[in-house]
Amino acid sequence: MIEIIPTYVPRDAVDLATGAGKIRSFATAIHIDVDDGIFAPITTWPYIRPGEFGAFDLSSVEGLFPEAHLMVEEPHDIGVAFAHAGAKRIIGHVEGFGDTEEARRALGAWRDAGAAEVGLGLLLQTPFEVIAPLISLCDVVHCMSIATIGTQGIPYEASAPARIAEFHRLFPDVTISVDGGVSENNISDLVRAGAARFGVGSAITKAADPKLAYEKLKSLAESAVE
Repeated sequence: MIEIIPTYVPRDAVDLATGAGKIRSFATAIHIDVDDGIFAPITTWPYIRPGEFGAFDLSSVEGLFPEAHLMVEEPHDIGVAFAHAGAKRIIGHVEGFGDTEEARRALGAWRDAGAAEVGLGLLLQTPFEVIAPLISLCDVVHCMSIATIGTQGIPYEASAPARIAEFHRLFPDVTISVDGGVSENNISDLVRAGAARFGVGSAITKAADPKLAYEKLKSLAESAVE
């Protein structure tokens, strides 16, 4: 099943509520980008300074399926906090962990804390061998299709579909989510490569009609399913 999940990068709790209100009018899920100022170059909610997050809740996204994309160093603790707050899907970057065992423990801890699904993000340059030992523990692998992370509007990398296709060949049973520069111009190629889920930021939130943009992306993606 194809899923298009609008991405929001909240500056603070009020901004998250504003973004969720807009997304709720046409979608059923929200992809929340979380940046710690260390792994990613900017600091976003709920981080109050680089590497330190404050108390938070997800009451403002009620009615949406919240997916937390943790672009942070050592995401174990904040992942647990998001699960306790009600995040249904938690994705931490494999590159943010010190080693494979740390990632393994975090995935288990997020499930134990209440997350319905857990997964790992994979930067564009990261070899598949890094994530291979953890594939069986993931409900999803979130593949970046931009060279750098942390802000919306980074150019899409034309090499992404080939990388997705190779990942899909190696791990055919894993749900592949793609994030970064996804648009009407490339979503069909990504679906044909094996992706089924998309975190989409600028192509929806900066569109003149976000609802129409969302619906067109979904239609294009579904039409590309073989």
